[in-house]
Amino acid sequence: MPGPVEQACKVGATLGEGPYWSEGEGKLWFVDIKEQKIHCFDPGADRLESWNAPAQPGWIFPTDSGRMVAGLQSGIHMFDPASGSFELLAAPEASEPGNRLNDAVIDRFGAIWFGSMDDGETRATGRVYRFADGKVVATTIAPCAITNGPALSPDGNTLYHVDTLGGSIYACTLGVDGLPISQRRLVTIDPAQGYPDGPSVDSEGCIWIGLFGGWKAHRYAPTGELLDTVSFPVANVTKIAFGGADLCTAYATTAHKGLSAAERAQQPGAGDLFSFRVDVPGLPAPKVALTAS
Repeated sequence: MPGPVEQACKVGATLGEGPYWSEGEGKLWFVDIKEQKIHCFDPGADRLESWNAPAQPGWIFPTDSGRMVAGLQSGIHMFDPASGSFELLAAPEASEPGNRLNDAVIDRFGAIWFGSMDDGETRATGRVYRFADGKVVATTIAPCAITNGPALSPDGNTLYHVDTLGGSIYACTLGVDGLPISQRRLVTIDPAQGYPDGPSVDSEGCIWIGLFGGWKAHRYAPTGELLDTVSFPVANVTKIAFGGADLCTAYATTAHKGLSAAERAQQPGAGDLFSFRVDVPGLPAPKVALTAS
């Protein structure tokens, strides 16, 4: 059984998101969307390093060239941690200034799958894209107000996409061109249990979901069966990444966005980084291939 949950790092993020375990560094990269911060946590040294971003960041990944790539509200950027500089690579939604990039994953070829969302969280303007070879391709997945994920099955043939406000996790079959060809609703979560946020997949192909407003994370079988529930001391659990030498330490980003003063007083750890041990390890996270096909 997973657990127990412990505070890994005091962050106090308004909207912590996008955890990525950098295996070579032994560090966890993540972002605070609303405070426009990029964070890197070194658990070995118990040290948090932070950078300012010029726009709201949704994710940050290392590349095979040694540089970093970040998804900001203004587009996809190269990021240099040494100088703190950002260089625009692509602006996939320049015609949707009310949108921002939200969540993402790297596939086994080094391409980035990412979603967008309405920053006001009402309009169904969020889309799912793939970024490879310097080009952004929009998928045929139906737009929604808040996309989360995607995440990918271990064999890379199934894409999991979350419609957060719709309370739904979808499984999409990928075709020979690598793009979704079919979609089915895998899980529906009652809003009373929280809203499904970022998904991650472990080495058994099971899907971990953070529940925003739900005080929990869920682990689902690829068939949609609920297998495990992990309780947190904070309400807004956003996403999980698997780290540590054995990939059995689950790191969870959280948020204090939307909490009242009274709720924040009751949840002093809201927005911090948490961790717990799991029996089934995660998968090594690929790096972005700047020439991925």
